[in-house]
Amino acid sequence: MATTDRQATTLALAHALSAAERGLAVLPLSRTKLPALRSPHRDDPGPTPCHGECGRFGHGVHDASTDPARIRALFAAAPRATGYGIACGLPPHHLIGVDLDTKTGTDAPAALHELGLRHLFTIPATVIVVTPSGGRHLWLSGPPDVVVPNSAGRLAPGIDIRGAGGYLVGPGSRTDHGTYTTAPGTAHLPPAPCPPALLRLLLPPPRAHHPTPPSAGGRGRGLVQFVLAAHRGQRNTRLFWAACRAYEDGIGPTLADALADAARTTGLSERETRATIASAARMTGHHP
Repeated sequence: MATTDRQATTLALAHALSAAERGLAVLPLSRTKLPALRSPHRDDPGPTPCHGECGRFGHGVHDASTDPARIRALFAAAPRATGYGIACGLPPHHLIGVDLDTKTGTDAPAALHELGLRHLFTIPATVIVVTPSGGRHLWLSGPPDVVVPNSAGRLAPGIDIRGAGGYLVGPGSRTDHGTYTTAPGTAHLPPAPCPPALLRLLLPPPRAHHPTPPSAGGRGRGLVQFVLAAHRGQRNTRLFWAACRAYEDGIGPTLADALADAARTTGLSERETRATIASAARMTGHHP
């Protein structure tokens, strides 16, 4: 590896450790802005819903940590990392990233300003990261009890949102297109609270209530709500986990239909839903 690459990795690690001191969970990134560690499950014959429970590195944003020892170990396992990502949605900041793109031919800052005028909010002073292409990442903090999903262009063309399960490229990271930097005068600022009016725009519309069988009790209602809160990329995993817990608690047969209804509401197909519940039943020693 070239000396410049080693220097870039060392510098990225230093920036990542500095971010971790501020309570931001970080992971190493490659020059392409993707996680620098390959999945340990890449050769598995089927999909693996592992988010790091196996104890190995290579689970993307789920590798992110604020622990200096773990961060050093992550970068030691990724010697070609030249940047770092900052996981969104995690305590203590529950970071929300507002990505104002410049590559789409649209004026994303103007679109955000127009949204503010229409919905009566302004962006407070906060950390602003400048991308190599001239875009801006605005750092905001969200409430601890709210899950903000990732989205691309849903608010307006050129405005992407990084929420739970997403990450932002940290300042100081080097990529194929240049280096991410902090806008002058913002590096020392904490992520500002997201304006309530903007937060409402970032959240998906409420889903219809799906009652659970009375015999399932509070535990069953909690499992159904857990499935209903799933976003794309985690729907199958959440359904499988909830179904396993239901069968382990002895309410699997009673709760199966309610869990299936909830999963279909999130967008899973009938076939996926029933197969996942059946798999959970077998896994816990029951007959679906």
